[in-house]
Amino acid sequence: MRAEIEALLDAAKQSVGLLRRHLDVDTATRRLAELNARAEDPNLWNDPDAAQKVMRERTDLEESLTSIGRLEGDLEDAVTLIELGEAEGDETAISEGEAGIRAVQTEAARRQVETLLSGEADGNDAFLEVHSGAGGTESQDWTNMLMRMYVRWAEKRKYKVEVMDVADGEEAGIKGATLQIKGHNAYGWLKTESGVHRLVRISPFDSNARRHTSFASVWVYPVIDDRIQIDVNESDCRIDTYRSSGAGGQHVNTTDSAVRITHIPTGIVVACQQERSQHKNRAKAWDMLRARLYERELMIREEKANAENASKTDIGWGHQIRSYVLQPYQLVKDLRTGVTSTSPDDVLDGEVDPFMEAALAQRVYGGTVEVEDVD
Repeated sequence: MRAEIEALLDAAKQSVGLLRRHLDVDTATRRLAELNARAEDPNLWNDPDAAQKVMRERTDLEESLTSIGRLEGDLEDAVTLIELGEAEGDETAISEGEAGIRAVQTEAARRQVETLLSGEADGNDAFLEVHSGAGGTESQDWTNMLMRMYVRWAEKRKYKVEVMDVADGEEAGIKGATLQIKGHNAYGWLKTESGVHRLVRISPFDSNARRHTSFASVWVYPVIDDRIQIDVNESDCRIDTYRSSGAGGQHVNTTDSAVRITHIPTGIVVACQQERSQHKNRAKAWDMLRARLYERELMIREEKANAENASKTDIGWGHQIRSYVLQPYQLVKDLRTGVTSTSPDDVLDGEVDPFMEAALAQRVYGGTVEVEDVD
């Protein structure tokens, strides 16, 4: 086997081996057998909270063990393909086998980052809000682009996305929106995306084709489950109803079915217009408010632990976490980690994982990635 392929294979084997050791496959297999036995116990659901915890742990272990087995199988298949290709002088087979090894290495590296998702709510679903900054139509169009980016990212991961609320712009784009993203570790992956995102481009809305800078904010908080109790006094809240915007049928557009709740002590505002029923929208809005209050508590804890300000900031200069430059050059740069991409189209089509992975690693290990600043 060629030296460069052997080096690549060794690196891939090492990455998969690290995953095995981190999971402790033998212990995890025994624990999964115990959980499977408990899941078959008809008395398990006498305690729904305990049952949900068992089923969650069982699902996570099954997925982790299956993924490691799949990676090891893919690696064996790639090696076999390379050996056959070398025996028969088939360069195409060798190239395919090498690509298979690279795919295993990439997936193993991603799963190594995923092992960092050990926070209290990292495994939960997530709410993601996007809001436009100053700048009218230009900013609202950018906010719509950001929303699409996260929808595409979620779709690539086979996550489910529900639009909870959206406020359309006057001419184009949106003023803001709230998405619920459902999937394992959705909050853990998305939590580092909170902050202000800056776009630089030639505006399609400017007849003089001038370059414009636009800002939009992203705010991520976890969907809380039955394990987490958050008490909210209704007397501390103002509840408003209004007509839903956008398409949704005659009933949606002609009744005050949308619900907005303002938590007066904190100033937190949530809104839901997803359902036709005001009652259902009200229930979902209360869930969103409890989730926001829980995320606020998590943020306060993190501020105390890290002695750094992670509070929500103004949507404008000096507060951005990432810049997306479409003209005069092509560049996306994360201002926290230094990670860059020279393909903004791919990033805006949902290829956000490298930025998330670097930000997660930075949270755990500290420090930054040093790169040349080309802005």
